[in-house]
Amino acid sequence: MAVISRRHKSAAVIEMVCMVRQGRGNMKIQHVAGLAVSMTVGVGIGAIAVQSLHAQAKPPVYYITEIDTSSLDTYMKDYAPVAQKTIKDSGGRVVAAGVPQSVEGDPPKARVVVLVWDSAEKIQAWRGSAEYKAARETGDKLAKFRSYTVNGLSQ
Repeated sequence: MAVISRRHKSAAVIEMVCMVRQGRGNMKIQHVAGLAVSMTVGVGIGAIAVQSLHAQAKPPVYYITEIDTSSLDTYMKDYAPVAQKTIKDSGGRVVAAGVPQSVEGDPPKARVVVLVWDSAEKIQAWRGSAEYKAARETGDKLAKFRSYTVNGLSQ
C-alpha cells in the first residue's frame, strides 16, 4: 500500500476545492469536505497504529562476558575472530569490547565484551550451535569466562 504524505493529501484536497470553485468536475463542496475529513481521520488512525506497533517492540538482550586470559595476543588471534563470526552468523552484534576501566569495586577482568541480541532464545541458539561449541573449545584453553545477560529497556 502506498504511503501518501500529509503534504500530498493536503494538495489533493486543495486541488479538488479549486476544481469545484472553478466549476470543473462534478463534485459538490460537501463531497470535498467529506473527503478532507476522511483523509484527516485516516492520518490519525495511521499515526495511532504506528505508535502502537512501536510500543510492542521487544527490548534487546545484552550479553556481557568478562574474560580472564594470560595471553591476550594468542586469544585475539586464535579465538576472537572465530567467536565473532559465530556471533554475527547467529544474529548477534558486538557493541563494546576491550580493556575495561575500573570505576569502583573489584578490578575488572582483562577484557570485557558486550553483545546485543533480539532475544534470550537467540542467545541460547547461538551458544548451542556446533560452530560456537567448536570455537569455545579453543577459547576455554586460552581464557576463563564469566558471562551473564541483562534485559534492555523499552524505548
